[in-house]
Amino acid sequence: MGWIEELGKICDVFSASDSYRYDETPPLIAPKPAENFVVVKPADAKEVSRILRFANANNIPVFTRGGGTGLSGGAIPTEEGIVLSTERMTEIEVDIENRVALCGAGVTLKQLDDTAYKHHLSFPPHPGAETATVGGMIATNAGGVRALKYGTMRNYVLGLEVVLADGRILKLGGKTIKNSSGYSLIHLFVGSEGTLGIITRAKIRLFPQLRDMTVLAVPFSTMEDAIDCVVEISAKMLPLALEFMEKKAVEVGEKVSGEKWVSRDGEAHLLMIFESFDEAEEAATISEKFGAINVYAATTKKDQDRLLKIRGLIYEGLRKDIIEILDVCVPPAKIAEYYRKSNEIAARYGVNLITYGHAGDGNVHQHPLIYDDWMNSYFNFREELLRLAVSYGGVISGEHGIGVVKTKELAELFPDQYRIMKEIKHLFDPQGILNPGKVVR
Repeated sequence: MGWIEELGKICDVFSASDSYRYDETPPLIAPKPAENFVVVKPADAKEVSRILRFANANNIPVFTRGGGTGLSGGAIPTEEGIVLSTERMTEIEVDIENRVALCGAGVTLKQLDDTAYKHHLSFPPHPGAETATVGGMIATNAGGVRALKYGTMRNYVLGLEVVLADGRILKLGGKTIKNSSGYSLIHLFVGSEGTLGIITRAKIRLFPQLRDMTVLAVPFSTMEDAIDCVVEISAKMLPLALEFMEKKAVEVGEKVSGEKWVSRDGEAHLLMIFESFDEAEEAATISEKFGAINVYAATTKKDQDRLLKIRGLIYEGLRKDIIEILDVCVPPAKIAEYYRKSNEIAARYGVNLITYGHAGDGNVHQHPLIYDDWMNSYFNFREELLRLAVSYGGVISGEHGIGVVKTKELAELFPDQYRIMKEIKHLFDPQGILNPGKVVR
């Protein structure tokens, strides 16, 4: 790494530390970080441009890092090189008249939410942990529980400032919702996980503030009844969120939160959030039609927070016991069938599988728990689950991204798309310095 001294003439260089070696990827499947790398913390696109010109000329890998909240190893430096942190890119201003936030890539979700709120606006999707950054959420096309009504990160990116591998600075889009001006280069970078360019600034669409919420908690005897209910509700209205949990997931949420769910009866449980009380009433009626064991309406913030806490802490209650977090996405009407068949596969492999997720958009989160000699069979088990999801017209990741942990399956299950992705990668980054080994290889 004799190039470090030369890099130091361009920007401040910091030594590697453990805080830059890992993200939130479960450790059993996380890639091994490189032993030697340096950290740079540019403040703007011009500094990023100088760093990338140097890295490109010297064929040095560059790994972009935002909040480090990713779950697919996308921010982990897997080769000797440079970790480029966006932590200093925290400028944010709001164009109130056009409802647009102008954000540096390092602005956190909490900062974006709080700033929008101060201007009587909102960023409704809330697609990640509060410490997730705008650049990282764009790079992974983050989703979250509100995607059913308000979409994913892709639906909020109106403009981008991006630095390419050779140092060129692109300014894409603007402050308009509509844009039919040729190829949508913006949407190539959304979800590209730092492999095509480095996002430095973004123009983010804001909405009016959300209305008061009504939360329903509804247990059902079977997953089939619950998902049939989801399908009918989704055909008649758009809840803010429409979540499902199997009984085992509810019990984990109860244990870690210290709260009690409305009932332990039933195989499947729905958590629905509405901005309209009238919609909540109609959803309650539909739930009863599909055999709900109980329909519990939480109208006070304290009661709502109690239920949301149970759902929100399931992962925290499992994180020390899991191999990884799977996040396939299937057509919503197929969730129950996918759930049944995935449990059959799990039983065949002797895997204890915990399932819950976003019923309204079909994004299924599954936690395979650690078992004896898991390394000998787990990846075959996982491949069967991913193939099952694809067989229903689904995808292998709904919101966590490919990173380094699903590149093999992406190539095998979507070979034509994968070849085109590789060609796009080569066009934008012919030296292959940007986040090498991630998404495509």
